[in-house]
Amino acid sequence: MSTRFDAIGLVVTDMAAAVAFYRRLGFAFPDDAGEQPHAEADAGGGVRLLLDTEETVRSFHPGWRAPEGGGRASLALRCDTPGEVDALYDSLVGDGYRGELKPWDAFWGQRYAVVLDPDGNGVDLFAPLSATAE
Repeated sequence: MSTRFDAIGLVVTDMAAAVAFYRRLGFAFPDDAGEQPHAEADAGGGVRLLLDTEETVRSFHPGWRAPEGGGRASLALRCDTPGEVDALYDSLVGDGYRGELKPWDAFWGQRYAVVLDPDGNGVDLFAPLSATAE
């Protein structure tokens, strides 16, 4: 048996809102992705980000229910510099997205922050503290 990591899939309430959020983070979804029940974007390194509406998931898994409470998974996106973590966090929060953890210098050597996507999934933004602006 041989497996390889291929994709991360998220179930979304509002496809247009989810696509808009992830486009802000650099994911190149097709032009009509916001109107589709399923959308995919290249996440780099041979991995894809998959978005499916709740209705799509229920079409093949009728008993599926959205989880309640806090998230158990997050996406982690590396920025080039600590300043980019701050700027991206501020830009997203300024545009109305929810900030869960303001940027800080983490003890493990990263500038680190967390924003939430429209469905409450955590998106970690980080950069090595040793990275400098170019």
